[in-house]
Amino acid sequence: MNHLYILLTILFTVYGQIVIKWQVQLAGAFPQDNIEKLQYLIKLLLNLWVISGFACAFLAALSWMAAMTKFDLSYAYPFMSLAFVLVMFFSAIFFKEPVTIPKSIGLGFIVLGIIIGSKG
Repeated sequence: MNHLYILLTILFTVYGQIVIKWQVQLAGAFPQDNIEKLQYLIKLLLNLWVISGFACAFLAALSWMAAMTKFDLSYAYPFMSLAFVLVMFFSAIFFKEPVTIPKSIGLGFIVLGIIIGSKG
């Protein structure tokens, strides 16, 4: 059950990143004009999907606080690297972002580091 707090932190974080990327992509390019920039950002901040991403960031923070009552930081924090793995995976699926060999090797090292770090 204690590891569930870490898992929730990761899942809430990944959801927030993916949904914000999705909505920013739909909103189009960031304007050059300062007034238009402000309007662009306000429109995004009022977007319910973006609000849900921020809500998940808040829930991730709450889950992390719960995790910190159960684990040493040096044990729990490496698991947060799984967010990188999941974001890359979902970015490839939803946004057709390339998964290159160097990225894959890097993610392999991240996972290996988590495995090694969780043993000690």
